[in-house]
Amino acid sequence: VQLVESGGGAAHVGDSLSLQCTASGFSFDTRVAGWFRAGPGKAREGLATISNANGHRFLAYADSVKDRFHVSTNDAQTTMYLHMSRLKIDDAGVYLCAAIDQDVFNGEWPDPSSAAVTWGKGTLVTVSS
Repeated sequence: VQLVESGGGAAHVGDSLSLQCTASGFSFDTRVAGWFRAGPGKAREGLATISNANGHRFLAYADSVKDRFHVSTNDAQTTMYLHMSRLKIDDAGVYLCAAIDQDVFNGEWPDPSSAAVTWGKGTLVTVSS
């Protein structure tokens, strides 16, 4: 069971960038998945959550990225994307994807150290003016 992020890189303020999270050993159709961001001196921030539990699509975004970021999955439910637009300096950081069994998720992500969450290693996004 593994998650691997890709697509990070250098961007400028106002640019768009898309990240990808590829799952192996499981698919997202039985998981709640999300994107998080970590930076120096900052707590890990939840950015977007997506779920297709029981055939119902659920999406949630942090206020800091609402209307700028969009999360989606491919039809095979093996890849999750984060499409980022109108990037800001504060968007810089390491972007991580995570997944948790939908039967365990109670509406809030548990502590990052929880064994119930599968994490990727992250992909770095830098934003310059």
